[in-house]
Amino acid sequence: MSTFVLIPGAGGAAWYWHRVVPLLRAAGHDAIAVDLPGDDESAGLPEYADRVVAAADGRADVVLVAQSLGGFTAPLVAERIPVAGLVLVNAMVPRPGERPGEWWDDSGSQPAREAAAREHGYPAAFDLDVYFLHDVPPEVAAAGAPHQRPESDAVFASVCDFAAWPAVPIRAAAGVGDRFFPVEFQRALIRKRLGIDADVLPGGHLLALSQPEALAAYLLRPAA
Repeated sequence: MSTFVLIPGAGGAAWYWHRVVPLLRAAGHDAIAVDLPGDDESAGLPEYADRVVAAADGRADVVLVAQSLGGFTAPLVAERIPVAGLVLVNAMVPRPGERPGEWWDDSGSQPAREAAAREHGYPAAFDLDVYFLHDVPPEVAAAGAPHQRPESDAVFASVCDFAAWPAVPIRAAAGVGDRFFPVEFQRALIRKRLGIDADVLPGGHLLALSQPEALAAYLLRPAA
């Protein structure tokens, strides 16, 4: 039995994983969705890592799963506790010593996002509905409203202070319909920074809300 420790993206709401957790548990595994202090101006990446380490304390066969901004927390956790594997989901993939606030320019994410918008005919100006909620069922999006909170500037200024990605199986899932981090941008970045090929899944940026069954099936698939 594995323990899936699920790290949310910006805002830090554990609720993000609420459609995936029951599917992992029904398959006989444990699943822990970690709530992060996204709106706390005193909390940066070290405090995020502390939360995840505490949630995983004493668990065996831990698989870290990191969504979007959670990609910056995952390698910090992997340096502190034994992990059996790591899965990045539409994630920001950091270099050692990079700050989340630097990642946008370093990675070229904004030009890639704007180019994809022009190609596919949706607005280039960021809009929550256009970029995050376009494929999330309306009733799920509505239920999530009370759980949303802004992401503080503190985390974007903090350093992702890790030496190297862990020597464990690492997989990366990219949503074919992700408008925020377009799939070809993700595939190129993952190949460049991790030396692996991304696995393309159906859905947009918020896969755990729009495609929970497909994402759970991917997480349950044994690593190559």
